[in-house]
Amino acid sequence: MKSEFIYERASFPECHASTLAETERGLVAAWFGGTAEGKADVGIWFSCHDDGTRWSAPTEVANGMQADGKRYACWNPVLFRPRNGPLLLFYKVGRSPARWWGMMMTSTDGGTTWSPPRRLPEGILGPIKNKPVEFADGTVLCGSSTEHDGWRVHFEWTRDLGQTWDKTPPINDGKAFGIIQPGLLRTGDSTVTALMRSTKGRIYATRSADQGKTWTPAEPLGLPNPNSGLDAVTLRVGRHLLVYNPTTRGRTPLSVAVSEDGREWRNVLTLEDRSGEYSYPAVIETRDGLVHATYTWKRQRIKHVVLDPKGFAAERR
Repeated sequence: MKSEFIYERASFPECHASTLAETERGLVAAWFGGTAEGKADVGIWFSCHDDGTRWSAPTEVANGMQADGKRYACWNPVLFRPRNGPLLLFYKVGRSPARWWGMMMTSTDGGTTWSPPRRLPEGILGPIKNKPVEFADGTVLCGSSTEHDGWRVHFEWTRDLGQTWDKTPPINDGKAFGIIQPGLLRTGDSTVTALMRSTKGRIYATRSADQGKTWTPAEPLGLPNPNSGLDAVTLRVGRHLLVYNPTTRGRTPLSVAVSEDGREWRNVLTLEDRSGEYSYPAVIETRDGLVHATYTWKRQRIKHVVLDPKGFAAERR
C-alpha cells in the first residue's frame, strides 16, 4: 500500500537493524547508525510518525558512553509497547556481539522523552533483535541469543516490565549448528513458535507449550536463509506473516511469506529484488489491521512499507 524512506538525509553515513512499534501518538521507529557497524560513534536513532503523513527527522536517543569516558558501539534496538505500561526500548552496547551487554530505557510519552538508560542484570540481554510477545498474565517473553561460545539461542521473560528477569538455558550447544535472533509467533494462549537465523542455510524453528519455559529441539524449516536476520508476527486473525531473505547467498531479495500453522509457508510478495543489501526486517500489525515493516536499505537508509494482509488471504498454490 505504501513504500517510503524514513529519512532521506542524516548525520550518519550507515544504518542497520531497525525496529518499530505502535503508540498512542502513532508509529515510532528506531535503528542504530554511525560511521559503520561496530564503531564507537554508533548510537540508537529514533523517529516518529506523529501526523500520519511523514516521519520526523532522526534524533539520537542513546549512545554507548560510559562513566569512565569510554564509548562503545550500540547495537540492535528493540521497541515494544506492552498493553499496560510505557514504551520500552532495549538495545545492546559493546565492542562486538560476543562482548555486548543489554540496556533498557522507557518512555511514557511515545518517545518524546526517555528515562535514563539502565543496564540489564548480568546474564540478561533482553530481546536480541526482534520484538517480544506478551501473554494474558502480563509476562513479556523475549527471544535472545549469545555469540561468545558458539551461536546459541535462549529465552528471557519479565513479569514486571523489566525490573526482574528469568531465563532458560541455551536450547542448542552452538557446535552442530548456530542459531540466533528468534522471531516469535503466538500459536495459542500459552504456545509459541520461534523462527531463527542459522548458519545452515535454512530458517530453524523451535516450539514451546508453556509460555517459553521449555522448548523443543531446533529443527530446519523448508525456508532458505543466508545467515541474515528475519522477523515474523502473528496477526489477530491467527495467520502468521514472515519477512526474510529467501536465498542462501546475499541479502536480496527480501520477501513476505504467510502461514496458517507456522510450519508451512508460501511467499506472497517480493519487497526488494535488485542488487544490494535489503535486510534485518521488523514487522508489526497495527490496530487498523494493516501490517508495517521496516528494513535496512543498502545500509544507507531505513525503508518503511505498509501492507494489507487481506490481500494475501486468497493466494493459494
